[in-house]
Amino acid sequence: MQYQQPPSFYLKSPTLLYVFIFIALRALRLEGRAGLVAAAGWTGLASCAIYTTGTEMVSRDYVYYMTHNTVLVGAELDKIISILLVTAIIAVAINRARNLLNRSVTEGQAAQDLSRFFSPEIADQITASEVAVSAGSGQAREAVILFCDIRGFTSFSNTHQPNEMIAMLADYQHQIVPILQTHGGTVDKFMGDGIMVTFGAALPTETFAADALRAVDDLMRGADGWNAGRMARGEPELRVGAAVASGRLIFGAVGDESRLEYTVIGDAVNLAAKLEKATKDQKVRAHATRETNETALAQGYAPLDTKDQRADQAVDGVDAPMDLVVLTA
Repeated sequence: MQYQQPPSFYLKSPTLLYVFIFIALRALRLEGRAGLVAAAGWTGLASCAIYTTGTEMVSRDYVYYMTHNTVLVGAELDKIISILLVTAIIAVAINRARNLLNRSVTEGQAAQDLSRFFSPEIADQITASEVAVSAGSGQAREAVILFCDIRGFTSFSNTHQPNEMIAMLADYQHQIVPILQTHGGTVDKFMGDGIMVTFGAALPTETFAADALRAVDDLMRGADGWNAGRMARGEPELRVGAAVASGRLIFGAVGDESRLEYTVIGDAVNLAAKLEKATKDQKVRAHATRETNETALAQGYAPLDTKDQRADQAVDGVDAPMDLVVLTA
């Protein structure tokens, strides 16, 4: 209308370029149907041009078509085919992008759920592994094992309802676990009222022993605060005991194809468990082996006070006497 030309004129103008712009804009919204509408629309425009100007304006001569206001049916078919091909390619790309997005969201949610059942370090190892995790693979590392549990838990469970016992454990773990994780501890497993924590196993560090002893210091202060709150509510005091041992450990996956578990294996694990029980015999709240304490001091651990060192102490289940260091009396 602007240039007083027949309708076939707009078929040669840049109108077709706008079609692809609109298709691309819709693709940003992960929609590929705009191409089908564009193909149908362009078919309508070409048909309208032929119907309005008459069949005498239809040419088979490409040169004549390029120099006159005629319609070349083959050229319009090429345009429609181009629109449909671009639409198909974009549709495939959108479908792949949507599947990738859905998979990423699903995997992200799975990783978040995984971190609720495993420590963050182990969850990261599982999700970041390029190969499927299988039993039988492990790494040797110098690390520390910390065991802690609640004193008098058996008598508490015998005098309270199951829901009260579970609620108490949840409250206890809610207070204690963040303290251990703040110092780089990895919760290996919960065993009723007991918690087994590793330092330097799942995530190797150069300060594993120092981190463990700092964690014990804060653990005892946290336990005191937890008990203060319980006593303020009229609930009985529940003391917490802890023990630390260090040594060379094997960290890896164990189990079978139906059930896998990341854990640590080594003498230090058994020793830490025995030392935790020995806190009752030693009448202390927390202690460690002399070797662990010396390693921690070499790694920068600064004790809050002078530690009581006890030489040649008998520990149930250990053949030879051991040198122990009292962390919290």
